[in-house]
Amino acid sequence: MKKIQMQNPIVELDGDEMTRVLWAWIKDILIKPHVELNTIYYDLGLPERDKTNDQITFDAAEAIKKHKVGVKCATITPNQDRMGEYNLKQMWKSPNGTLRSALDGTVFRAPIIAKGIEPFIPTWTAPITVARHGYGDLYSGVEAKVSAGGTAKMVIEDENGVREIKIHDFAKGAGVVQSAHNTDSSIKSFAKSCFEYALATKQELWFATKDTISKTYHHRFKDLFFEVFENEGYDKKFATAGIEYFYTLIDDAVARVMRSNGGYIWACTNYDGDVMSDMVASAFGSLAMMTSVLVSPNGEFEFEAAHGTVTRHYYNWQKGGETSTNPVATIFAWTGAMAKRAELDKNEALLAFSKKLEKATVTTIENGFMTGDLVSLFKGAATPQKMETQAFLRKIAELM
Repeated sequence: MKKIQMQNPIVELDGDEMTRVLWAWIKDILIKPHVELNTIYYDLGLPERDKTNDQITFDAAEAIKKHKVGVKCATITPNQDRMGEYNLKQMWKSPNGTLRSALDGTVFRAPIIAKGIEPFIPTWTAPITVARHGYGDLYSGVEAKVSAGGTAKMVIEDENGVREIKIHDFAKGAGVVQSAHNTDSSIKSFAKSCFEYALATKQELWFATKDTISKTYHHRFKDLFFEVFENEGYDKKFATAGIEYFYTLIDDAVARVMRSNGGYIWACTNYDGDVMSDMVASAFGSLAMMTSVLVSPNGEFEFEAAHGTVTRHYYNWQKGGETSTNPVATIFAWTGAMAKRAELDKNEALLAFSKKLEKATVTTIENGFMTGDLVSLFKGAATPQKMETQAFLRKIAELM
């Protein structure tokens, strides 16, 4: 059978541990038999990032800017233990944080729905999409330890001169200090991305910060969202579409989300979005059952799995043990990237293949064949059968 051709490449960002293994299996079993893959490959595995002093991550970001579509495997963000395990030069920053900063993107995450996988929250009858600001906050933060007797200050130098603001006097003992920043342009891009995505999907948009406590930093988010909404015509567009933009405090938003029926976009600042997207994914069934796409205001897209590198499974696999690691989110990262490439290139065959692979994946689960993480959650008509990862992938392939 003649393979589907790709006119333009996808930027492929390989990763670490068990997801790196899944990455190769997915390509070999599900994609390459049908598609003549055209990718520009970057190895973002931790050893290569250390070898290149993380330059490869920045190079990959530039490639996505050039070619518009990327797909990323999960990667390790090293801590002190990982630094020793991999004999690293330093604890390199999160590749995801670097990519999000470079692309100035917003991360949209939504659960992958399969009949029989019931949400832990019974009222959630429709998906909740979490829109996570992809720039700044803790992920671009500067932090330091402060010795007893020290004083931490924030110094701002601009056209108004030099301002010095005391953060804390550590006279009574040592401690730590951390700074975070954001930019008006990035916040406005975040707002526009959220408004446009809401209009495209015809879903209500909720936005939440803690502006009552963070009266400058978080309040700036609230003000700029309102400014973009009112001044750039989104108020009229939302009215015409019959959808609502709603702002509230983050703690109130959490309470409302838990009582809701779903079916809306929940926009969050970077840290809140990181935490809440995992909560939503887990409550809908599994972290491995969630799509994630980074969308830049310049029309660049980077698709990835929303979960980590599945370290425990990787150590077991290294010892020759059987693994039942859920590959669904990684499959959907590939289908999302291929579908976007197809859309940009008007490649109908590639688009149809991407949708067929997504349907085959979900149907396989609905038919009762799944990885171990889903077995206890499955309430469908079929008797659930736990499968080793490669067997699950081959089961999907039977429907292609």
